[in-house]
Amino acid sequence: MILRELNGKLPKYGENCFFAETATLVGDVEMGDDCSLWYGAVLRGDVHYIKLGNKVNVQDNATIHGTYQKAPTNIGNNVSIGHNAVVHGCTIHDNVLIGMGAIILDGCVIEPYSIVAAGAVLTKNTVVPSGTVYAGTPAKKIKDIGPDLLKGEVQRIAESYLKYSGWYK
Repeated sequence: MILRELNGKLPKYGENCFFAETATLVGDVEMGDDCSLWYGAVLRGDVHYIKLGNKVNVQDNATIHGTYQKAPTNIGNNVSIGHNAVVHGCTIHDNVLIGMGAIILDGCVIEPYSIVAAGAVLTKNTVVPSGTVYAGTPAKKIKDIGPDLLKGEVQRIAESYLKYSGWYK
């Protein structure tokens, strides 16, 4: 892992976290317990802070950043951020799945128990209501999340990445 202090800020993280050798943490980044950062993942807290709750997995080549003096990034608990996703200056609440290659721009709010589909692009200030799936470019609601989808995808993926990270320790 690349861990770099910047402007007097050193990234902080909780217990039982996994960091792949090529994951990068810079500056004003704070993570909770049971998080995992996979190969090529970058959390760059240079222009604004980044906060992650507990049990967040940031998969391969995902990028998390913010906008100088305007838009920090806040991520709740039990969140999965898929491969190659870009999460920028937004708020993601608890129990959310961000699909592979999704792009989430400044000011977006992803409410709890929601899914942003693979390849979706959420334009500035989009709000994804709790219990919905958003997909497309620009992203729009395509359906509501039933209990099966919530347990089958959001919970399953978060639990799986906690298990996978254990293989590497």
